[in-house]
Amino acid sequence: MSADWPRRPVAELQDNGLLLVEDGNHGEYRPRSEEFGEGAYAFVRAADMSDGRVLFDSAQRINDVAFTRIRKGVGRGGDVLFSHKGTVGKLAMVPLDAPPFVCSPQTTFWRTLDERRLDRCYLYYFMRSKEFTEQWMARKGETDMADYVSLTAQRQLNIALPAIDTQRAIAGVLGALDDKIEQNRRTARALERLARAIFRAWFVDFEPVKAKAAGATSFPSMPQAVFNTLPTRFADSKIGPFPEGWTTKKIGDLIELAYGKPLKADQRVPGPFPVFGANGMIGWHEQPLVGEPGIVIGRKGNPGTVEWSDRPFFPIDTTFYVVRLGKHPLTWLFYELQKQNLGRLTADSAVPGLNRNAAYSIQLVVAPRDVLLQFDQIISPLWALRSWLRDESVKLAEIRNYLLPKLLSGEVRVDVSQSEALA
Repeated sequence: MSADWPRRPVAELQDNGLLLVEDGNHGEYRPRSEEFGEGAYAFVRAADMSDGRVLFDSAQRINDVAFTRIRKGVGRGGDVLFSHKGTVGKLAMVPLDAPPFVCSPQTTFWRTLDERRLDRCYLYYFMRSKEFTEQWMARKGETDMADYVSLTAQRQLNIALPAIDTQRAIAGVLGALDDKIEQNRRTARALERLARAIFRAWFVDFEPVKAKAAGATSFPSMPQAVFNTLPTRFADSKIGPFPEGWTTKKIGDLIELAYGKPLKADQRVPGPFPVFGANGMIGWHEQPLVGEPGIVIGRKGNPGTVEWSDRPFFPIDTTFYVVRLGKHPLTWLFYELQKQNLGRLTADSAVPGLNRNAAYSIQLVVAPRDVLLQFDQIISPLWALRSWLRDESVKLAEIRNYLLPKLLSGEVRVDVSQSEALA
C-alpha cells in the first residue's frame, strides 16, 4: 500500500471533475473497413502501444467520414492509454504534441481534467504500479470472453491520491528518467537515418559519382581522398548501370548463410548474450553461438529479415547468420542485404523459409575496397554511439523500475525542490 495516502475510486474522481475515463466507439459508430487507409486520424489499438509509447507511425488511419461519425474515444495529448480487452494492461503516455487519434474499442484513455489536484504523469506511473496492476488483474477474468476489464470495472478501480506536490515530485523523478530514455531513442533513430542516407547516396543512387561526372570537386558525406578515386562514367550490366571500375558479385561469393542452432526458451540460461530469432532479439543466454558482432537473417517464420547484433550472440534455428568469405565490411553487407528484400525468396513448403541458394545467386554491385573501408569508418562510430545509447537506456529503465515501487509505496520520498531540479 502507498503509505497513508487516501484512495479514491475512479468514478468518484470523475464525479469531482478530476478524471475522464472513456473507450473507443462500439457498434454503429465504430470505423468501417472501407474507412481505413489514408486519413488524418490514427486508430490506436493495443498493438500500437509499446514501452510506454504510442507507435503513431505504424498505427492504422481512418478518414474524415469515420471521424465525423465517432461519438467518443477521441484522444488528445497528455492522455494515458490502457488496453482493456484481449491484450489487457498495456499502458502508454501520449505526448502533448501527439497527432490526432482515436481509441479502438479495446483501448481506454484516462484523461486528467484538473492538474491542480491530479498530475497526469503521476497518474501514468501509478497505473504502472503493482497496486494498480493487482486491481485490474483481479477483474480481467470476470466474463467468459477473452480477458476483459470493462469500462464499468475500470471506474471501480482505486487511485492513490497523495498531495499534489508529492504527485509532482514522484512524476518529476520518474519522468526525468523516461525523458532521457526517449531522447536516447530519438537520437539513435536519427543516427540510423543518417547511416542509411549515406549508404543510399554512395551505393544505390551513386550520387558522388554523378556529382563528379557533372563537374563537382567534392561530395559532402565522402572524404576527399575517396572522392578523388571515383570514376566519372558508368558501365552497363544485367542489374543496371554502375560506376565504371566497380564490379558485380553474387551474394554467395561474399558470404555463407550458416544455420542457427536449436535453443528453446526453457533451455536459455540468463546471461549477457542476445538470442535472435526471425523476428529479431527474443531473449538472452549465458553463451553465444557466434563469438563476435554480426548479421542475422530470418530463415523460417519471418524469412528474409535482416538484423544486426552489436555483440556476440546466439542465433536460433529459425535463422541464418552471416559468415564472411572475404574482407568486405559488415556495415556495408548489412545494408546491402536489407536492400535486397530477401523475404521474396521463400521456398514452397508448409512453413515458408528463405531459399538459401536463391539468395546466393543475387548479384550485388561491389565498390573498390577503399570506398567500402571509408564507408565503414564513417558508419561504425554511428553504430557504436547508437549501441551505447541503447545500453544506457537499459540501465536507466532498470533504475526507473527499481524506484517506481519505492516512490509509490512511500518508502522513498522526494521533496519538491529535488523534483524541480530534475525537470
